[in-house]
Amino acid sequence: MMMRRILTLVAVAVLPSLVLAQGRGGRGGFNAADSIKYKYPGTAQLEKLKAEAAAEVDKQAKLIQVMVDKVFSFGEPAFQEVETAKYLTGILEKEGFKVQRGYAGIPTAWVARWGSGKPVISLGSDVDDIPQASNKPGVGWHDPIVEGAPGHGEGHNSGVPLNIAAAIVVKRIMERDKIPGTLVLWPGVAEELMSGKAWFVREGLFKDVDITLFNHVGSNLGVSWGQSGSNALISALFKFSGSSSHAAGAPWRGKSALDAVMLMGTSWEFQREHMPLAQRSHYVIPDGGDQPNVVPPTASIWFYFRNLDYETTMPMFEDGKVKARAAAAMTGTKLDTVMILGSGWSGHFSRPVAEAMYQNILKVGLPKWDDKDQTMAKGLQHELGVAETGLPTQVSGLGGPATNRTGGGSDDIGDVSWVVPTITLSFPSNIPGAPGHNWANAIAMATPIAHKGVVAGAKVQAMTVLDILLTPQVVADAWDYFNNVQTKTIKYKPFISASDQPPIWLNKERMDKYRPLMRPFYYDETKYPTYLDQLGIKYPTVRGIVP
Repeated sequence: MMMRRILTLVAVAVLPSLVLAQGRGGRGGFNAADSIKYKYPGTAQLEKLKAEAAAEVDKQAKLIQVMVDKVFSFGEPAFQEVETAKYLTGILEKEGFKVQRGYAGIPTAWVARWGSGKPVISLGSDVDDIPQASNKPGVGWHDPIVEGAPGHGEGHNSGVPLNIAAAIVVKRIMERDKIPGTLVLWPGVAEELMSGKAWFVREGLFKDVDITLFNHVGSNLGVSWGQSGSNALISALFKFSGSSSHAAGAPWRGKSALDAVMLMGTSWEFQREHMPLAQRSHYVIPDGGDQPNVVPPTASIWFYFRNLDYETTMPMFEDGKVKARAAAAMTGTKLDTVMILGSGWSGHFSRPVAEAMYQNILKVGLPKWDDKDQTMAKGLQHELGVAETGLPTQVSGLGGPATNRTGGGSDDIGDVSWVVPTITLSFPSNIPGAPGHNWANAIAMATPIAHKGVVAGAKVQAMTVLDILLTPQVVADAWDYFNNVQTKTIKYKPFISASDQPPIWLNKERMDKYRPLMRPFYYDETKYPTYLDQLGIKYPTVRGIVP
């Protein structure tokens, strides 16, 4: 089956008929209905450099393991990625990158640059983790390192290490062979709050970028092009104020802000049956009052509004405002604040870049999983009660545009994809069948599964960077697709306004509580070969029947 797919790809892949000038903004003859698949036949020299890059990434395997384990051990949630930022930027500075810290007004955000001239290639991936997802790596059940603490239940400890390894390898080739171009690395801070990349776009990070290569952890090697299946999103906080009183002695003298919050939430629930299937909306109550015998003078409710695109998501936000004002009027309280905490467009990814990358995915292939890796995967799957398929052994196919969209998750890489040609590489460092945003998704992320998957992904990333550097047609075609297909009728406009600011205070209280408890478990690579060794975990540790 895989050979048939490869032969089909080669048979139908031809060069675009129109040669475009290198650089962003070139206009050409790409037809949206055209079934042409791009094929960039590399020169013998380019193929030689790709093989060299892959071999050099293998030599970075130890650094990759240390980076992946180290960031895993920090376990930092959105806007609190302090140790993660310090550690990763230190590695980049030692490699000669110029680092700008505190980017876009976010203390944990940074941008690292090296090189000069065109093309400018940006490499990004997320770094934040999930509340209450702490778990020991390599242990196939719920066993927190620190009970209640955050942990990498999304696997965001792996993506920037992948980019750093790829960038180091390509940088050394560029230096030796005097290849022009600029590498720009950046972290997706606060992705779990959808509150990083829109601020980066507003700050101008991508104004001079020709192509963005993003990556995200998955369970296979893959890439797709066109409209993604993700939803657009607005994250908004509604704050109410009333007046306190003795809840038993004089409740009639109080005005409950919590009543307003509950009425707003209730009104939204009654509307759900009348909303399109693609919408997703959910909320929590960060402030529900102080204690039961005091009528709450303040309260807040935090909503995520999701729908297919800007035009369907913005009305949900506006309707939320209407319901909030009505709830305040019904309770005699005041709607003090409506604050956008984060946002993101649904992504649309570059066909030419995705198809160039897919050729490299086929060259690299999946890691060689050993019996321990498969036992770890099947052990966790057994624990979760899902199909015990283990880890994949065949590369997934090239993905195309999402059809019959019925809603789902979101990723703020969508904003980036609408200002510069962008793709997302999925790499195999996690176990299929986990629920997502959960302790189970953390189990593989400081084990050989994650380490091998990052090595494979770094090879693909490095090889694709070389394609962009040495094949001007890739850049030209990417901008042709961007201008004449993707943005022909749809133009990006941010959800955030010029006055909105990043909510950098989020998660601070949580980390003030947990960081002292987590710090003794930070990985010390000078004493232990791996994080598993430091924790004294035998890999794999599973229970139950494993076929």
